[in-house]
Amino acid sequence: MISNSDEYKSISAPSEGLFKDQGSRFIALAYPVESEAEVKALLEAARKEYHDARHHCVAYRIGCGGELWRASDDGEPAGSAGRPILGQIDSAGLSDIAVIVVRYFGGIKLGIPGLIRAYKTATADALDKAQKCEKIAGSWMKLQFSYEAMPEVMKAVKDLALPQRAQDFGMDCTMEVRVRRTLEQDFFEKTKNILNFSYQKEE
Repeated sequence: MISNSDEYKSISAPSEGLFKDQGSRFIALAYPVESEAEVKALLEAARKEYHDARHHCVAYRIGCGGELWRASDDGEPAGSAGRPILGQIDSAGLSDIAVIVVRYFGGIKLGIPGLIRAYKTATADALDKAQKCEKIAGSWMKLQFSYEAMPEVMKAVKDLALPQRAQDFGMDCTMEVRVRRTLEQDFFEKTKNILNFSYQKEE
């Protein structure tokens, strides 16, 4: 789902889905995320909250183009859990999202087709209930410039309509602006000839 655009879809808040089959319960937990560290923390929390569950399967996509992803079966037969979860994320065209599906075993084996259907259906239920949102890929940049350079800097910021924060205008001026991915080249062009100006990308 790699995209040349800087706009993409995600979810704005956690949501939950459920599927039951032959006594087994599949609880799907969908979360908005922006890093693998967040996914790891959410998975650890799910393992604690649902400590008596048999499996805690997860899939996620992160980034504007969904370039960062993983799918885990957590002990289920290979390809029967993580991939079906990821498939539903991709079908919905979402990124910056993780879905954890917790399974309580009901005593009857469902077989691989049954597992695939269960993990897909639970995930689809959570995604159907989720509030979708539009996101724009970009980076916050910290600008440093002299007071004399302020008119040129502010003109560039205004021309590109960049969101601003953390302004400090003293002898040495600093501010942070968010540059969307498709405007980065324009930003560099507009600021490359400004004297006493520098910037660094915020992590």
